[in-house]
Formats: sequence, structure tokens, C-alpha cells
Amino acid sequence: MPIPAPIISGPMAIEKDWIDYNGHLNMAYYNVLFDRCSDEAFELMGMGPNYAKERRLTIYTAEVHVCYVQELHLDHKVNVSFQLIDHDEKRLRAYQEIRHVDGWLAATSESLSLHVDMAGPKVASFPADVMAKVEAMRAIHAALPMPERAGRSIGIKRKGA
Repeated sequence: MPIPAPIISGPMAIEKDWIDYNGHLNMAYYNVLFDRCSDEAFELMGMGPNYAKERRLTIYTAEVHVCYVQELHLDHKVNVSFQLIDHDEKRLRAYQEIRHVDGWLAATSESLSLHVDMAGPKVASFPADVMAKVEAMRAIHAALPMPERAGRSIGIKRKGA
């Protein structure tokens, strides 16, 4: 199966219980949407639910940076993308976007994930078969431009500083 570049989920609906008292998608559920797309990408790299169940190896999230760009509401449908922007023998760095099905950007996420041996649990190297799939995805995604919003940090810009 060819690896898409980037991986783009099918349309996802916003669920009623995800809407907060401000009338828009609660911040926690942006991460649910990102996670559902990540699961698709991890499956393509050989690290889906069966990987955890059968091999007792999995992925843990170590760090996430989310930028909320435009509000989402109950009647919206979105697609989520996944781009693998870096990896080493134990870690994955990914960039994701949530876009309304009309194309406008709602949110971005950059994450660092760890490959974990569940027996520890402890961070562990990818097995050779999985590393080959990670490297294949990275090679295909390397042809994409580095996302402009990747590598952002949090700070307050001061006037005259």
C-alpha cells in the first residue's frame, strides 16, 4: 500500500458532547481529532492496536504543541493531516493540521512520540521491520516542505525588546 504524503484522514464530524460552554469545540477534543489521524499513521508504520497487543510495544506521546487558529463548531466537518518530519531509533516528530472540509485551517499540532516497551514500561528502539516502515514514511514525507508552523515556541513578544 502506498504511503500518502501527507496522510489525510477521511472527514470527521464534531460530536455534540465536545462543544463547551462557549459554543465551540473544547480544546481537549482537538487532540482527540489529531490522535485519530495519528492512529492511522501509526498503523501504516506497523504500530497499530495489534502491535501493542501482540508485541507489547507501543507509542507514548512525550510532548505536544497545539495552536488553535480558528474555532470549530458542532456543524463542522474536518480532515486531519499527519506529516512525519523527523525520527530516530526511538522517537517520532510529527506535524498535523486540522482543516475544515472547505479547506481553512482550524488548528496545528506538533508532537514528539516515544517508542515504548510495555514490559518496563521503558523507551526502546523500533524493531527492524517497524524501523523500515518509519524510514519509508519519512523518505516520502521528506519531499514535503517543512511546515511553516513547525518548531514554534511559546513566548510573549514585547514591544521594543
